[in-house]
Amino acid sequence: MKREPIFNIPPVIIAVLAVLALVHILRTYMLNERQDVEFLLTFAFIPVRYDTSVMLGDALPGGGADIWTFVTYAFIHADWTHLGVNAIWLLPFGSAVARRFGTIRFLAFFAVTAAAGAALHLATHAGEQFPMIGASAAISGTMAAAMRFSFQRGGPLALLGRADENAYRVPAIPLRNVLSDGRVVLFVAVWFGINLLFGLGSLPITGSSQTVAWQAHIGGFLAGLLLFSWFDPEPKFPPVDDPAAMPH
Repeated sequence: MKREPIFNIPPVIIAVLAVLALVHILRTYMLNERQDVEFLLTFAFIPVRYDTSVMLGDALPGGGADIWTFVTYAFIHADWTHLGVNAIWLLPFGSAVARRFGTIRFLAFFAVTAAAGAALHLATHAGEQFPMIGASAAISGTMAAAMRFSFQRGGPLALLGRADENAYRVPAIPLRNVLSDGRVVLFVAVWFGINLLFGLGSLPITGSSQTVAWQAHIGGFLAGLLLFSWFDPEPKFPPVDDPAAMPH
């Protein structure tokens, strides 16, 4: 059986990280203050843009910005620490999901979970003028998606240091059974607990002094959990721990 290095990062993850870094380099070293503000107004997610009761005039770019900012905000970060923390989370969870989904499906999944995070942020921050930036919602989506197969028998968490591409092909936990697995329940409880702390106070995890858009995290996570099967290319075989399901 062919083995691959455990730190062999999927090319799509390297590409996403490169884009995140290039965007931040552009903002930090190539744009002046006025240009950076214009950049944020054009590509960050700003809830007031969608408030028809507010007369914005030409204050915010319209047209396509009403649509693309649901995704483009995810490629912008407040500072290098903010970017670095998100990169650390994207590497393990994003890599696992990218190995299972493939490049095109992963990019579509990343965009959909980012948009879901923006949508929940909009629903809970209607009319707010502060821009939301960062890939955390989409990364939360990859966490939820990885949870659907990583705990399965023969999955990535069962390898104990071995790298095997087949680990990313195990049948996923059916959505109806997600909350019947104690490990998954613990993962969900810890994840939501951390985000609840984000909502109740300030945790110095992101590296940014800005308010954490924890509702967006939840939106991305729920989308990743509920929409997993839309993107999962794996055939829906019975669980591998069912003896009757094993090939003869």
